[in-house]
Amino acid sequence: MNKTFLAIMLAFAAGFLFQSNVFAQNKEMTMLERAAKEADRLADLLDLDDWQVFKVDSTLQNDYTAFEAEIQSLKDAKVENSNLYIRVQDKWMEQIYNSYKSFFNEAQWAKYLKSGAGREAKARAKRRKSYGEE
Repeated sequence: MNKTFLAIMLAFAAGFLFQSNVFAQNKEMTMLERAAKEADRLADLLDLDDWQVFKVDSTLQNDYTAFEAEIQSLKDAKVENSNLYIRVQDKWMEQIYNSYKSFFNEAQWAKYLKSGAGREAKARAKRRKSYGEE
């Protein structure tokens, strides 16, 4: 009876570890897939050149990774203030916004702003002002 129980527990533990490893890999893939999907979306929306798609994808991979790391550090520190999480998100979204501005041409930038990015930038600025940052 004890051997059966031990065997079940070992099987359960092995399954849990395997599932955790698969989940961790899927999380990483999800971040990379999100960056690629957004790069493809912007490529179609803005008629980006290949080099611009590469820049968008690189920007997103870098900034999403840094954003997730900063959010994780807040979680690890057990920060409960939701405004701090929003400020971190705003910081990285502003970083992405400014990166795009540096390599989109005028027509692409205008279309990007009209697609909702302009509204989001105004909302970030309004939140910064409410925090006393501007």
